Amino acid sequence: MNMSLTPKRVVCLSAEAADWLWRIGAWDNVVGMTAFFTLPADAPPKPRVSGFSTARMKEIEALTPDLIITFSDVQAEFTAELIKHGFPVLATNQRTLAETEATLSLLGRVVGREEESERLLAEFRERLAPVKIAANSPRVYFEEWDDPFISGIGWVGELIDRAGGTDIFPELRKNRAARERVISSEQICRANPEIIFASWCGKPVHADTVSSRPGWAEIAAVRACRIYEIPGEDILQPGFRLIYGYERLKEIVCRK
Repeated sequence: MNMSLTPKRVVCLSAEAADWLWRIGAWDNVVGMTAFFTLPADAPPKPRVSGFSTARMKEIEALTPDLIITFSDVQAEFTAELIKHGFPVLATNQRTLAETEATLSLLGRVVGREEESERLLAEFRERLAPVKIAANSPRVYFEEWDDPFISGIGWVGELIDRAGGTDIFPELRKNRAARERVISSEQICRANPEIIFASWCGKPVHADTVSSRPGWAEIAAVRACRIYEIPGEDILQPGFRLIYGYERLKEIVCRK
């Protein structure tokens, strides 16, 4: 990439992009970020100019960005507004582990950090290596939202498989939009998961709330008290931090 064209004033409206630019040494290029990025202790703070589905246009404009990075269909509306205002926008919509890796590689090239990016991507691949699948692979349900019930997105199902579990709704993981992964309580009860994971997009998960749902008392995971929360930044943001969510999945799925 021609370094003269490397963006010097980047606004990251997606947490996984902000995290990646910090990790590959491009944090000095960042001038604004989403409120959903957990700032590392050694990273200088930057103005928080968006939520996940909202953006403060005047504050973004005041930062005079030469690139804005957005993510997913949820941000489509204000991404279109940013483009209408003349801003250069890179909108990503990764839904699988392969797409996540390709996106991180792209971001590294965009900011001229290919070498650092490829080094970390090698670690990403290594740490997401599948475990040896046991004969008695436990049935796993991942809940992305609780009202309505939404099953896990594509990369989550892939991580469950790699961790040695059996995703109880594998046919839904290909559905890229959350509304296409809505399921009923009856479907979950029939599938009878042995482990339940939940991450509700920033809302805390309470195991007793899950276990007290009507008709859930006989679910194997409820009877065995195997209901676990995984922090959203480690499982719902398709970037490097998926390695931490995967470590948590493996720890529990492989537990005897």
